[in-house]
Amino acid sequence: MADKMTKIDIITRPSKFEDLKEALNDIGITGMTVTQVLGCGMQKGVTEMYRGVPVAINLLPKVKVEMVVCEVPVQTVVDTATAVLKTGEIGDGKIFIYPVENVIKIRTGEEGVRAL
Repeated sequence: MADKMTKIDIITRPSKFEDLKEALNDIGITGMTVTQVLGCGMQKGVTEMYRGVPVAINLLPKVKVEMVVCEVPVQTVVDTATAVLKTGEIGDGKIFIYPVENVIKIRTGEEGVRAL
């Protein structure tokens, strides 16, 4: 397995998901896993009014998009995601990048890049 594989996780607002999906498709990302998640960062959620009483909402709805890339450069994915998701406001999200040791396609037994 000579080709380097990298996992990229992007966590962002649900309202930005469709734009992100289209932009990633445009740069050649053909597969991704999408999960609805809850989370908070430094902002610790927000306070909303419920029946006139302030209620702290600590976990906010987010979307987590996971992909493993090999042929598309990691920096291209990061630049594309940043361009689509950045509003300059708290809650834009985070991008996590991890090395991938191996991938195995269960159906065929293929490994590495061929399994992607």
